[in-house]
Amino acid sequence: MRHSKTDNLFNRAEKLKEHYDYRKALLSFKEALRQYGAVIDLEGVLLCQLAIGDLYRMTGDYVRSGRYYEEALATGKISGDVTYRYDAKMGMALALRARGDWRTAMKLCNEAFAFYKKRNDTQGIAFCLWALGGTFRIKGDIMKSLDRFGDAKRAYQALKYRPGIGYCLCGLGGASRIAGLFKASLTYYQKAHRLFTSLNDTFGTAYSFCGIGNAYRMTGRYDQALAHFKRATSRYERIGDRVSYSYTVWSIGTTYKMMNNLDHAETYFRKALTLFKATKDPRGMIYCRLGIGEIAFLQGKVRSGTQYILTSLQKAKSFGFKLETCHGEMLQAYMIGKSRRSCYNKIGLPLLFENAPFNIP
Repeated sequence: MRHSKTDNLFNRAEKLKEHYDYRKALLSFKEALRQYGAVIDLEGVLLCQLAIGDLYRMTGDYVRSGRYYEEALATGKISGDVTYRYDAKMGMALALRARGDWRTAMKLCNEAFAFYKKRNDTQGIAFCLWALGGTFRIKGDIMKSLDRFGDAKRAYQALKYRPGIGYCLCGLGGASRIAGLFKASLTYYQKAHRLFTSLNDTFGTAYSFCGIGNAYRMTGRYDQALAHFKRATSRYERIGDRVSYSYTVWSIGTTYKMMNNLDHAETYFRKALTLFKATKDPRGMIYCRLGIGEIAFLQGKVRSGTQYILTSLQKAKSFGFKLETCHGEMLQAYMIGKSRRSCYNKIGLPLLFENAPFNIP
């Protein structure tokens, strides 16, 4: 077992990361990387590159994240360590997925899954299943998303890894909401919340607070939704998570829209849009522009509203986002006085929207 000063620095960085002090963790990992590089400790270099890639990904800097994962892949080839190379591929998959490239993400996840399965790496298998659940959700295959999150949950239960179980419960909660299963969604998120609270997991607690808020939003309990979003945002702000914070801001905007407080709703949509532009998240930008367009239409600004909707629809189609394409087509049809349900039926979702404002899940 190694006990060098650099190893101690790396371990301190890991602790900082566990306690969500991302800024200090990043500085420590970078210093450890420099020191490992100076003595040509390839395993140390690889571990630092992966950790830095993870930190940049978790804080929404997907470009820098991708660079460190690519460097880890290159280091893995030199060192001959195959496992770390596939760990790097999984990191790259998550970073690319967040930027809308779910196709490449799916390919990388499947490659890693085959590798982990061959090695009987149960932790790797569980993580891949969880990642695939989220990737199918972004693609718009919600039933497959539910299946993969369910598989991942069972895998983590077999491993008795409670954080993994919690994140799978959140994944099931989000996919269930999109599938119109609002009661199930609330139950999943509440279970996750109890688990994360017992673990003192700040991020997981925030994630479950946001999910509970969205479940309440979908059932018309808007005051309870806003209260839970407030609890989520305070925790996301504390740990510096721009990614999850941005989606919570969008959820707040949608809640105010459903309460017919259109000025407040637009303010939050525009704030979320700025945040999504900073992280280069195309799905987030699509949702915000759909919301802004709907508000413009409700305020009688038909031309402006139509432009926002058409831009969003075009973007959704270009990225192959099935669900967001349906939302765009539904709003476009509504603006010309028609009802559009076939798109949701085509992707196996029982979503039904009659009159604006629309409570998009």
